Amino acid sequence: MSRIEQRFSELKAEGRSALVTFITAGDPGYDASLAILKGLPAAGADVIELGMPFTDPMADGVSIQLATLRALEAGQTLAKTLQMVREFRVDNQTTPIVLMGYYNPIHRFGVEAFVAQAKAAGVDGLIIVDLPPEHDAELATPAQAAGIDFIRLTTPTTDDVRLPRVLERSSGFVYYVSVAGVTGAGSATSEQVSNAIERLRRHTDLPISVGFGIRTPEQAAAIARLSDGVVVGSALVDKIAQAKSADQAVGDVLELCSALAQGVRTARKA
Repeated sequence: MSRIEQRFSELKAEGRSALVTFITAGDPGYDASLAILKGLPAAGADVIELGMPFTDPMADGVSIQLATLRALEAGQTLAKTLQMVREFRVDNQTTPIVLMGYYNPIHRFGVEAFVAQAKAAGVDGLIIVDLPPEHDAELATPAQAAGIDFIRLTTPTTDDVRLPRVLERSSGFVYYVSVAGVTGAGSATSEQVSNAIERLRRHTDLPISVGFGIRTPEQAAAIARLSDGVVVGSALVDKIAQAKSADQAVGDVLELCSALAQGVRTARKA
């Protein structure tokens, strides 16, 4: 059983949803980013999405675009992102890490080398937003052959004709983008999310995590009552942007993570 399967299985047995947190690797700099990464599990993150900085993040809103720029300006590379995972794994062998980003840096790095190094580093899954199922042979197939889950995005506009094709080779969990737009966009209503999850469950047995526009513990709790996972990214990244120092960035991100985790963990009890 993979770390992702193990984590969602454990949380299902506990009767609660997962808190899935996103940060951009190397933001605001390597050391602070690594400190945040290492601190997230103790602050309540159940699964961590680690963004791979890229110069043209077309699916991301302003917050994550700026995070990517900060990381790139600080010298972050794909090799350094894999190194961060290796350093994280020295002390943590249980928290799943999913690399999220775009295909171009992986293509330049070399797919075979990337998959081998990602697996060796301790990466559990990939979310590559610009690789549709028609291009599975590019990365999804070799990644899954190496034991790395390939996690698909579904959206409100993924209709019942397209959905089976999107989910056919998905593994790990399904990431439901609750609004049509870029990261950090406005949030969907509970009724809209509930209806979407009901539709997705007719097509897959994988855990369903919901993201985009979730910023507060109250919003996280509302989604946690409906889904297997709650994804928060832009709200955490904004804490880094607003911080006056690297140390403050670390503290503020972990403080918000703790508050979000409290909302998620008590959602169904309430």
